Amino acid sequence: MTIDFEKDQEQVIDKTGNINKLADKIREMQAIQSAIEQDEKQIKDKKKHLEHLSGEVIPTMLSEMGLSFLKLADGSSVEVKTNYSATITQAKKEEAFNWLRANGLGDIIKNEISVSFGRNEDNKAADYAELAKGQGLQPTQKLKVEPMTLKALVRERLEGGKEMPTELFNIFVGNKTTIKRKQ
Repeated sequence: MTIDFEKDQEQVIDKTGNINKLADKIREMQAIQSAIEQDEKQIKDKKKHLEHLSGEVIPTMLSEMGLSFLKLADGSSVEVKTNYSATITQAKKEEAFNWLRANGLGDIIKNEISVSFGRNEDNKAADYAELAKGQGLQPTQKLKVEPMTLKALVRERLEGGKEMPTELFNIFVGNKTTIKRKQ
């Protein structure tokens, strides 16, 4: 039996070269990840600055000038509108839904019922669709209000001078500047 030391040494060198290439690619990946994280932070900061300009600085300046709309020389326009947002937290869900029902607004509450079936239970699912609870299965029920529906309701009620409990619906009213470019 002969051992080819030169060939063994070449294989070791090849493996070392591959490890170095792998290490280079790992370092390249880490650098890209870091760059992406930095870019995302910069985008987040820019969005925050934009929100500040749109919601506070420009509306205040236009208001001080007695304006809410401005047409620019290039044909584009700047307008400040009231922006509404609202959410229902899990902790206040039942109380908020009760308020909606008591005020004749319960029709915006969606009531979803679903049943889950396991693998190879297509027949059971078909039977359940026909007989619902006749198979002894218990459905899952979920009550919710669509976010855009809630936002529209809040806007409508507040602009109409109607009551809308801020604490139940986490209501925020602020300004938003929009720029429409000339087309």
